[in-house]
Amino acid sequence: MSALTFHPDVADKHLRVNLNEWDDVYVVGDVHGCLSALEQLVERLDPSPEDLVVFVGDLVRKGPDSKGVIDYVRERDNFLSIRGNNEEKLIRGNKEIDALTDDDLEWIENLPVAISWEGGLVVHGGVHPEKPLAEHDIDDLENTRAMNPGDSYDGPFWFEHYDGPQRVFFGHSVMARPAVYEYAMGLDTGAVYGGALTAYDLRADELVAIDMDVTHEERSDSKIIEPRQPALV
Repeated sequence: MSALTFHPDVADKHLRVNLNEWDDVYVVGDVHGCLSALEQLVERLDPSPEDLVVFVGDLVRKGPDSKGVIDYVRERDNFLSIRGNNEEKLIRGNKEIDALTDDDLEWIENLPVAISWEGGLVVHGGVHPEKPLAEHDIDDLENTRAMNPGDSYDGPFWFEHYDGPQRVFFGHSVMARPAVYEYAMGLDTGAVYGGALTAYDLRADELVAIDMDVTHEERSDSKIIEPRQPALV
């Protein structure tokens, strides 16, 4: 049973996993349709069927092959993903991807909003330090970035002030490099914007990244965060 209490809108969209059932565990940042980078990263990680790979959401949109990424993740029983705000846009009908089938969209709609394990929580956006987890609805978990209201890059940022108890693994906020804090780790290093696709090896406590050799979408420097904490060495 989960030791965490979630908002009623989230509770049935939360997946609890037992890390004791898996050998190595990897958490992967926002893929955004960058299938080639994902394939390269998985080749580098070389997970066995006994290893768990968890994605922080935003598998889709902006990059060149959202359908390919969805197929790649769906084909592997040991690959899990939460919903990002871009999956949510598809679910709510705000955006469309012509290549996705009805079956793909049903799979996306059934993705959890949160995945947790003992001491860890994976959400797409974040957890506001001044609000109990049980008061975070779906939009909060998918979009939280700044301490102030709104999905802002002006800061201050939630992960700079969050002090647990769970360590939160998240994407959504594009980082110049992984944001590594005691109780938070931001893994969206802007693959689709020409940055890198990053994974965290939980057992080895190491970061693994594939640098991009192509920019699929331009992004202003004002919307790329320079984390204050040093990245893992």
